[in-house]
Amino acid sequence: MFVKLEGERCLVVGAGKVGEAKIGGLLGTGASIGVIALDASNLVHEWARAGKITLQLRAFAPEDLDGVFLAVVATSSGPLNQAVYREAKRRRVLCNVVDVPELCDFYYPAVVRRGDLQIAVSTGGQSPSLAQKIRQQLESQFGPAYEEWVAKLGATRKRVLASDLDPLHKRELLKSLASREAFEAAVAEKSKKPENQVVDFDRRELA
Repeated sequence: MFVKLEGERCLVVGAGKVGEAKIGGLLGTGASIGVIALDASNLVHEWARAGKITLQLRAFAPEDLDGVFLAVVATSSGPLNQAVYREAKRRRVLCNVVDVPELCDFYYPAVVRRGDLQIAVSTGGQSPSLAQKIRQQLESQFGPAYEEWVAKLGATRKRVLASDLDPLHKRELLKSLASREAFEAAVAEKSKKPENQVVDFDRRELA
């Protein structure tokens, strides 16, 4: 599942290179991000100075989980990781202890992002390297052109659903617009147009 984190409080315990990556993954979600660590990487300090996160350089305390929706633990201390996880479970806070599958309520997938199109790959924490390798293959298969195309599909879908077409025709039209052939046709047509001209590939379909 994809979880909406906008407006939610997220806590990251640990701010080294591993914690930095997890913090970076949360930055674009609209969440309120708090970070607790004894030390932090230069980039994490930059994010704190920019007001993107709240950073406190101190030891973790159980009350740090008050009001938290999701917690990520990325320290090199096994006992601390287990203690944070136990406290999170007690408070019913979703928790992920990095690289310790048995101490995870959720896993971080390898994600291909093309605008609103997101393709997630997970091995249940068993082989992040394999997930990353598959992600790289998918990035090649689903190139940057998908970002504009998916956005256009969303606008077209609204027009189709608001039209006077019968329900069966609507379903068939939406299926055809989402086909590989439609994508390739849209890309081919766009390549023939000037950069500042938008290809409206759906008008013919709705006529």
